[in-house]
Amino acid sequence: MINFAEIMQTARQKGPKTIAVAAAQDLEVLLAVKNARDLGLAEAILVGDASRIRQIAQANQLDLTGVAIIDQADAAQACRTAVQLVSEGKAQILMKGLVDTAVILKAVLDKEIGLRTENVLSHVAVAEIAGYDRLFYITDAAMNIEPDLITKKQIIENSIQVANALGNDHPKVACICAVEKVNAKMKATVDAAALVKMNESGELGGCLVAGPLALDNAVSLEAAQHKGITNPVAGNADILVMPFIEPGNMLYKSIVFFAKGKLAGIVVGAKAPIVLTSRADSDEAKLNSIAIGVLMASK
Repeated sequence: MINFAEIMQTARQKGPKTIAVAAAQDLEVLLAVKNARDLGLAEAILVGDASRIRQIAQANQLDLTGVAIIDQADAAQACRTAVQLVSEGKAQILMKGLVDTAVILKAVLDKEIGLRTENVLSHVAVAEIAGYDRLFYITDAAMNIEPDLITKKQIIENSIQVANALGNDHPKVACICAVEKVNAKMKATVDAAALVKMNESGELGGCLVAGPLALDNAVSLEAAQHKGITNPVAGNADILVMPFIEPGNMLYKSIVFFAKGKLAGIVVGAKAPIVLTSRADSDEAKLNSIAIGVLMASK
């Protein structure tokens, strides 16, 4: 799939799934949920401040008839309830509403009712940018602050799952750094070279890894050719592995505010997909993320 129109069409064919929304008292979240219902993507169980949810819906002419609402004004408890719904199989997708990421992740990682596995949890942003013939998978822009080598390996494995769910069976992975050569003083370049070796040895499979690569020669053939880089990933990268959270977060928001690109966000590594976008993201971004969650839950 190369754009969100294709993602939406495929998700409609594989839906509907059920989403448990934690702290659902947010206009953009409710708009995304309503649109998902109208498109046949998903049904929803809204967990949160019921009176506030109904007030927002009424003020914005959103018909919530038939939508289950569980009244839980406390944000932490709303997260626990939503997670438990997924854990018990009453919903297949978890969605973050108007609550801090740390709060919902605490519930996800709860040993009794949570969705934890042995895998690292990581965030994958999926971007559609005008002028490109493919989607980009940016990781990690929201969760892992300064991942070490082993964590980066698992972050790549998580992002491969998302790419596979969207029809990309063997994605090209670029380890993004400031330079294209290994420099012992720049940890990101050392990690990039190690990840390439893991890929070559078969320890990291299902993809083709290159690095270190700067952003320009990872996404632009012209830039790669200008620098004499002939690696097949150069200029053709699908997955952009960021060295740590700050550049990942900046790239994510630059795509939204400078490039006016379309984005979605999903957390992978738990027992179920977690729709996790910025609270400032639009209802369209949240709807796009739900569509990806439906595809992930359909695997």
